[in-house]
Amino acid sequence: MTSHIEILAILTSAVFCVWLFRRLKLPAILAYLVAGTLIGEHGLAWASDQADYDTFAELGIVFLLFTLGLEFSLPKLLAMRHLVFSVGALQVGITLLLFLIIAMLLGENFTSALVIGGVLALSSTAIVIRQLSDSGDIKRKSGQISVAILLFQDVAVVPLLIIIPLLSQQSGSAMLIELLLALVKGVFVVTLLLFGGKWFLPRLFNVIASVRTDELFVLTTLLVTLIASALTQWFGLSMALGAFLAGMMLGESQYKHQLEADIRPYRDILLGLFFITVGMKLNISIFISQPMTILSVLIGFMLLKIVLIAALAKRAGESKKDALASAFMLAQMGEFGFVLIALASQFSLISAEISSVLLVVGVLSMAITPFMVDHARRWAIAISHEKPCEIEEKASKLQSKKLENHVIICGFGRVGQTVSRFLKQESIDFVAIDIDPLRVKESREAGENILFGTSRQTEILTAAGLAKAKLVVIAFGDDKQSLEVIQKVRSLSEDVQILVRTRTDDYLELMQKAGANEVVPEILEGSLMLVSQVLSLTGVPFPRIFRRVQKERKAHYNHLHGFYQGEKTDLGPNAIDRIEFSHAVLLTENAYAIGHSIASLNLKERRVELTALQRDETELENPADDLILQAQDTLILRGKPRRVERAERFLQLGS
Repeated sequence: MTSHIEILAILTSAVFCVWLFRRLKLPAILAYLVAGTLIGEHGLAWASDQADYDTFAELGIVFLLFTLGLEFSLPKLLAMRHLVFSVGALQVGITLLLFLIIAMLLGENFTSALVIGGVLALSSTAIVIRQLSDSGDIKRKSGQISVAILLFQDVAVVPLLIIIPLLSQQSGSAMLIELLLALVKGVFVVTLLLFGGKWFLPRLFNVIASVRTDELFVLTTLLVTLIASALTQWFGLSMALGAFLAGMMLGESQYKHQLEADIRPYRDILLGLFFITVGMKLNISIFISQPMTILSVLIGFMLLKIVLIAALAKRAGESKKDALASAFMLAQMGEFGFVLIALASQFSLISAEISSVLLVVGVLSMAITPFMVDHARRWAIAISHEKPCEIEEKASKLQSKKLENHVIICGFGRVGQTVSRFLKQESIDFVAIDIDPLRVKESREAGENILFGTSRQTEILTAAGLAKAKLVVIAFGDDKQSLEVIQKVRSLSEDVQILVRTRTDDYLELMQKAGANEVVPEILEGSLMLVSQVLSLTGVPFPRIFRRVQKERKAHYNHLHGFYQGEKTDLGPNAIDRIEFSHAVLLTENAYAIGHSIASLNLKERRVELTALQRDETELENPADDLILQAQDTLILRGKPRRVERAERFLQLGS
């Protein structure tokens, strides 16, 4: 079989499996693992030689660690230090030690047992965070406990990536010398990259961004990532460590989101290839021949992790309900476990049989994770016999509330958010739909009722309650897409009113023929015209609409400034000094701002405006200066990106 046919087989199986698994609402990681199993030596043997793919697959881990570094927030880590270190650190350390002891009692040597312990101690950041974000549970206490533990696990991956290659040393004294040497090298490389890169990289990207060439920006991002990885590899350390440090250096720059958006396609493709190569090693016959062994390991390690995490969280002062819920969420094996298995197999630290057992157990545990995360809260309440707190009851009622006569906003960019703010002033329910994952995340954290997806899908419109909606506002401004949405909405509902925002009147007649009730072309005050139509069609008296619009004009269009940023938001050097963003800041248990009044924080001196505050599912616009801030308060800040970032650091750390 030629290499071209092998590549075709890999792509075909990957596309089919990802499509099938996403239709079944299962993680894409599992799809790649299954695709690799199908075409690997233990499956159809369409791609039996992995040597040609391992190098490219390793780059997927490099880019994954780079994006992890971008998301690694030192202020967030310090603000959540109580949970991160009292629960996260103990969970990793004790779990690793317990599984190491169990593995040695079962006959494994120390190095193999250490690898097994490290693999089983980690949980799946990708799946758990995705599920929590989609359900909105990430703002609950159990979600915050889970995030804190996952945060430490992600940090713990880095030393494990350094230690595993050194375990291949046969002599104990030689390994100790190598560990000490690696420590010295690590300190030197980290210092070199952090201090040198902190000064050099922002200046480099300022120069690159000023050229305003997308290709050059992407190439520079790839080059910086690979140079940092090559530097750490040259010193005998992991390539992934260099990528993580490079991401950390750029994580607080104004280019963070653009860098993440640029690197994501390469990361996802190469990471998919990595999991395919892992799947190629998966011997499914082990499950067929030893089902009781596999199930015993699966149930045993998940139960042990549940008991341990729940006990540690309870010991840290959390309620039994929240401790159990977070434990159920984190019981599985994580994607970095596959990375460690592949690395350990490369250095022959674990046998092929142990590797296969761990792979099968990991795949099965990740497959049931979405179900466990979705039901963790219910199980925890049933076991603990604790009632949900008042805030959670309100949240549950909001989630279960059946909307009627509400507004559906298709597209939650600048105009969509403007519409939503006027609707909130009139206490009119709305549901927003947007395809930008970053904007959805930012908006959802700020308490907005928003769905991720495309407005052209029947399932998304149905989830938004189209059958009982009073009005659909199409606000994203792309005429061809708007026309498709009109046709889809009208095919599902003949009665709902449709209002469309369009930049020109080129498609006006086509949109009206497709079923639009009102089409508003943008002119000098396009956004305000649209708001006037929305309020009118939802039954607001015209005199009140007129007063609202006049008030907005007198306030210098205040509500038309400050929006949640998205992946495609222009963050170039020209825009960064004039665009204002809105950003939601959740005050964690140890945040500096807790117990302080709004006035005492002097946010205006930092040239940042506090536009709203959310407490107990209630939003306070322009809160009083003497209001004392509490834990779990969400502050909506508005200002230029750098100022907002500095203000968030001040609120969390006081510096």
